[in-house]
Amino acid sequence: MQDIYTLIMAGGSGTRFWPRSKTRKPKQYLNIFGDSSLLQDTIERFSDFTARDNIYIVSSATQAEVLEEQTKMLPKENLIYEPVGRNTLPCIGLAAMYAERENPDGVMVVSPSDHLITNTELFKDSVLAAVKIADERNGIVTIGITPAYPATGYGYVQTAEDITGEENIRQFKVERFVEKPNEETATEYLEQGGFYWNSGLFVFKVSVFLDAVQKFAPGLYADLRKIQADFGRPTYAQTLDTIYRAVKSISVDYGIMEHAQNIYLVEGNFDWNDLGSWESVYLTDKKDENGNAGSGEAILENTKNSYVYSDKGMIAVIGLDDVIVVQDGNTTLVCKRENAEDVKKIVERLKAQKKDQYL
Repeated sequence: MQDIYTLIMAGGSGTRFWPRSKTRKPKQYLNIFGDSSLLQDTIERFSDFTARDNIYIVSSATQAEVLEEQTKMLPKENLIYEPVGRNTLPCIGLAAMYAERENPDGVMVVSPSDHLITNTELFKDSVLAAVKIADERNGIVTIGITPAYPATGYGYVQTAEDITGEENIRQFKVERFVEKPNEETATEYLEQGGFYWNSGLFVFKVSVFLDAVQKFAPGLYADLRKIQADFGRPTYAQTLDTIYRAVKSISVDYGIMEHAQNIYLVEGNFDWNDLGSWESVYLTDKKDENGNAGSGEAILENTKNSYVYSDKGMIAVIGLDDVIVVQDGNTTLVCKRENAEDVKKIVERLKAQKKDQYL
């Protein structure tokens, strides 16, 4: 087995988690459940089978302070800062350039920083199954989540040939990646079978991935090589800033996965939640006898099926059902649970009104 490297992508803004998620401390740095942040939980999860010297994190330069505070268990040189966000393909490509210096044929596991995964042993087995395919077949592997309902918020992956053989975890060749569907199409996917949610987890040999970037995104590949040539030099920061700002913003799904032929899927049946909104937090959190969840000081009178979080002080809710109330510093959110996705609209309005003190 080749050396395993892990890339954790931690540059997201987490706007759906306003008001707790702010510009300098987005969702991945919050302790939504327990005492450690989602990012710290992710690091711990991968530390079980990846040497910490081999764990890289890509984040925004604006998050440097909180990232370094929360990742003292990792070498500081493994923290990679993007001057601007350019979606997942440039992010992964930049980290692959770092890992290539250590071992071009090492296997890299790419993961978001803000997923909630509880049964970590099955997660580990699933990732290692993907590592084996990447190592033995020179494939680019995604971990697909078995759909629990016709979700419209996830992309889907359609599978082809079953290559499981004698392995314990099901494995397939991939037919295609499909965009987020409407409810009717998602329902058809579930009825047809062979479709999985796209988890955003990818596994590949560094050399195989960079070959794919060179083939399908040659302009980006050339730019990344220019950046790599300046690693460790006094001019690196300026080179990175100049070149990276000019690269095209594109996801790894569009840039690579929809074009490459050597794509595989490992079935992921571990408990998985991408925590896309306060509603998903409510659904995941422990409830009391009235179906309420949350943390902090609160009094709920004649209130059911609600999520209430208080940063400081007391929150009282009377006669309201199915609501989300989140108080953090000088900001408070109150909304119906069914409108949790619209929190990002509040952030957009605050930006438009230049009310940065609330962001």
